Amino acid sequence: MQLEYVGAFQIVLGVLFRFWPVWLALGIVLALSITYKKRLGLYGQLFDTNVGIAGVVICLFWLFTAIFSGTIAPFDPLAQNVVMKDALPGAMTPDGGVYLFGGDKLARDIFSRMVFGSRIVLIIAPAATAFALMVGITLGLPAGYFGGRIDSVLSFLANLVLAFPVILLFYLLVTPGIMDTPIPYAMAGVFFLFPIVFFCVLFYTRFKNRTDRLYPQLAVTLVLGLWIYFGLVFDADPLGIISIRPNELNIFVAVVFASSPGVFRIVRGLVMDIKTRDYVAAAQTRGETPWYIMLWEILPNARGPLIVDACLRIGYTTILLGTLGYFGLGLAPESPDWGTAIKDSSRLLRAFIHPALPPVIALMSFVLGLNLLADALREQSLKD
Repeated sequence: MQLEYVGAFQIVLGVLFRFWPVWLALGIVLALSITYKKRLGLYGQLFDTNVGIAGVVICLFWLFTAIFSGTIAPFDPLAQNVVMKDALPGAMTPDGGVYLFGGDKLARDIFSRMVFGSRIVLIIAPAATAFALMVGITLGLPAGYFGGRIDSVLSFLANLVLAFPVILLFYLLVTPGIMDTPIPYAMAGVFFLFPIVFFCVLFYTRFKNRTDRLYPQLAVTLVLGLWIYFGLVFDADPLGIISIRPNELNIFVAVVFASSPGVFRIVRGLVMDIKTRDYVAAAQTRGETPWYIMLWEILPNARGPLIVDACLRIGYTTILLGTLGYFGLGLAPESPDWGTAIKDSSRLLRAFIHPALPPVIALMSFVLGLNLLADALREQSLKD
């Protein structure tokens, strides 16, 4: 069957039109951000530099793309239209639709798969980085503050993980056979407890003498935390809202396990420096408990480097997910994530180059936006 094609100008217009929810959301957020930037603290200060604006715009673009992916994508990312196999960009389907970026070797719409791939990346990478931060902060604070045997034991464990080759470590943790063992679930059961413990201690140290505020916050933390915990670890959410596929859990745990030691070392170093400051000595003189000092005196003053590190780690995790997908590890083979898309298209580069370009550009642009955002945040943290 002979396919019909639309022109390059129509392809560009079609892509721009499909992203209309993103443009609308971007316009509203940027207008409000610039108008009220003086009231928005560190986020508002990003709009004082071109680097900061570029980083925010790129990151928000992909964030809104992930949120509105169901509206943006014209086709199901897994749907196959046999006549569209390896179709060039702008090919029209028999029912009048257009494969804006062409079709892949399985006759799926490349544009829709790129759009839905952003949802996978922006769920796993930031969430895994957040959990790694929780683990690293929870362990790094006492190690840097107390020192001694606690520091020696935790530092040894962190250095032990960091000494292991990263690629080999991920290869061992995300191979399909590992899911037949209880190792990933045991690791997830430990790692997913850290946010619950962190926030419980955070609220207790702050409001232990104000039970009217302490008990509601602890109750909300425990209910939400345990709900998410049992849904992710045991797939036992009674409402069926919180769940994660076994292969995604595998990747999630691997990222947290590999990233936590790096966060631990950064937090430990920051605490060892900040604990010598005068305001920490003043808090000790007031009789504040060690955990209050760590969470409410030291941690807020370490936020700058940690925010920068978080942005860089999200970018690193995004690249890592793409690498794992390229090697066929972790996510399902039919997954529309960018790494899997690059792997599938790389096998036919000599014949068709168009399937590889959209996921490559998407991955590159998102990581670039995170790096620009991290650079702008680093400059602002140095000013603070």
